Amino acid sequence: MDLKNKTILITGGTGSFGKAFSAELLRKHKPKKIIIFSRDELKQFEMMNQDIYKKNRKIMRFLIGDVRDYKRLEFAMDQVDCVVHAAALKQVPTAEYNPGEFVKTNIIGAQNIIDASISSDVKKVIALSTDKAAAPINLYGATKLCSDKLFISANNIIGNRQITFNVVRYGNVMGSRGSVIPFFQKLKKTDNFPITDIKMTRFNITMDKGIRLVLFALKNGKGGEIFISKIPSYKILDVAKAINPNCKIKIIGIRPGEKIHEEMITSSDSYSTYDLGNCYSIIDQSNHTLANFYKKNKKFRKVPAGFTYNSFNNKDKLTVAELKTLIKKYLIS
Repeated sequence: MDLKNKTILITGGTGSFGKAFSAELLRKHKPKKIIIFSRDELKQFEMMNQDIYKKNRKIMRFLIGDVRDYKRLEFAMDQVDCVVHAAALKQVPTAEYNPGEFVKTNIIGAQNIIDASISSDVKKVIALSTDKAAAPINLYGATKLCSDKLFISANNIIGNRQITFNVVRYGNVMGSRGSVIPFFQKLKKTDNFPITDIKMTRFNITMDKGIRLVLFALKNGKGGEIFISKIPSYKILDVAKAINPNCKIKIIGIRPGEKIHEEMITSSDSYSTYDLGNCYSIIDQSNHTLANFYKKNKKFRKVPAGFTYNSFNNKDKLTVAELKTLIKKYLIS
């Protein structure tokens, strides 16, 4: 989809991704209108007073709303061409103690997005997912896996409507709110860095690469695909060393629902996964039109049976020196 002169609604639009994506649209894509849909009035106030949004106030709209509220979503989607769904409850330990709230936002909210998009004649829906949705062991990951399944399956209930649903899945966004690197930066001048497990690894993606994956999905998604970016991973221990080489490590044990290594493609997923070059695509095999399209496209390579993509076996590992460079480039010390 060409986003020029299009109306785009971003749920969770005041978050790290929403702000960066909105700015990218304003700089390069000339949209007709950008609608920021979120719950927090203070964050909306702060965002609308930032220079780039003030300069483009004629095409920016800010709506208070919750994805749990179907009627409000339906109202917000009037004459919208594209929805990018970034709203979610995300904190793993919090989910373990507040499961019902995560279900309401991440699952029921996803279904509300689907239903409102279909009834409002939206053309493209992209839902943001997480590596924690692959073989989840925590409540947050389980809700996002369910959300992913809902969006992919939505392509089977649209009838003759010209709408597609796709998902993008990636790992920790570098410097995003609540992630490990900003947390460690706050501890930079202290002696002790708490680490849950010395073997722990995580995927790492910069915000601009995350945005590029969403734009790729908007342009190329046929409906029924989960797009997964090829990104590096790192050891949590190396992040601590990159921020403070002289830090003392305090092992505190893994938190409720936490994995030692994260996955984005499981061995079970391999049977429906294709390598597109810059990313992977897990396709809905029940969608025969989509499956035939992928089989016939010689540019797409089916991954081997049993293939896995996780932060431990990932060949692209960031060194301490590379982490230092990235932190200096993307984050304020």
